[in-house]
Amino acid sequence: MAEYPQQLERRRTLADGRSILIRPIRADDEPREREFFERLAPESRQQRFMKFVGAVPEPMLHFLTHVDYDRHMAFVCEAGDAIVGQARYVLNPDGRSCEFAVVVADAWRRTGIAGLLMEMLMRTARERGLRTMQGLVLRDNRAMLRFVKALGFEVSVDPVEPTLARVEKKL
Repeated sequence: MAEYPQQLERRRTLADGRSILIRPIRADDEPREREFFERLAPESRQQRFMKFVGAVPEPMLHFLTHVDYDRHMAFVCEAGDAIVGQARYVLNPDGRSCEFAVVVADAWRRTGIAGLLMEMLMRTARERGLRTMQGLVLRDNRAMLRFVKALGFEVSVDPVEPTLARVEKKL
């Protein structure tokens, strides 16, 4: 695992005046990551994991917090001591593209956090030489589909699973 990339930390002020910190996730974030997912509404967890998820299993929490900052990169958004959003990518086997995910705490939606997280994620992927960012979104997740379209992602129906949309952006 690479050394923690502290140079990627960014403090930001939201339009409503609240201060946040966007930074790479660390292994010691695991307890706060658990709390973050526990506070999400069941529908929000379902949209993030594309299936019903009660408590996030320990192996999944370990995967989400123990990243190598190269093939797997994740940023969290902190407000005070709480994680209120996160975005990540995982490199695809081709080494030139990645799959992404983003989720924001229910109470922090429509604050601009998702855009700030995705901006950091896409910039980092581009700087690491990745060419394409991809994802799967439930087709009934209209807010997410509007969001990724606004970021320039192309959206198409998944040919295998029609309840999913494939989203893709050239970096």
